[in-house]
Amino acid sequence: MRIGIVSDTHGDVVAWQDLTRGIFRGVDLIVHAGDILYHGPRNRLSGQYDPSALANLINTGPVPVLFARGNCDAEVDQLLLEYPILSPYLFLQVEGLRVLANHGHDLDREGLLAMARRYRVHLMVSGHTHLPRLEEEGGIVLLNPGSPALPKGGFPSAAVLDGAVISIYDLLTNGVVTELEVKNGR
Repeated sequence: MRIGIVSDTHGDVVAWQDLTRGIFRGVDLIVHAGDILYHGPRNRLSGQYDPSALANLINTGPVPVLFARGNCDAEVDQLLLEYPILSPYLFLQVEGLRVLANHGHDLDREGLLAMARRYRVHLMVSGHTHLPRLEEEGGIVLLNPGSPALPKGGFPSAAVLDGAVISIYDLLTNGVVTELEVKNGR
């Protein structure tokens, strides 16, 4: 199974279109770690900011999307989206891999690791910083896919989990920046 993983789209319709036509083409599922529609008071507005159009693309897209609520996601956003977005956690078990997503705005690295240990997950997904990160510690892979809309790491980014390999992509080139194997203990 191929899973697209993204966070911090912040209402950028062009970023979503680029993802679904690019590295997310052919994925079976999309996991979104929050900050979906609203740009947030500290972020600049991109020229592609159109929350209503982004909601429509998500609602009518051919691939199901699962969400963890971000700090910029609100009940009013739920009115536009036909998926539940108001849970701070998203748990998914697929092909023996246990995945947990949380936006990460109220957890540091140690907090994310503690949560991953508590729920015995193999892959812990977070967002919020807009900085891509992929690392393994004690059998837990920590992933922040960065942001396709408002990157702070020098390039727009997102990730794909293909089987047991997680890859972060630079969306300017659609090239892999880094990748790791997620081990599920089988």
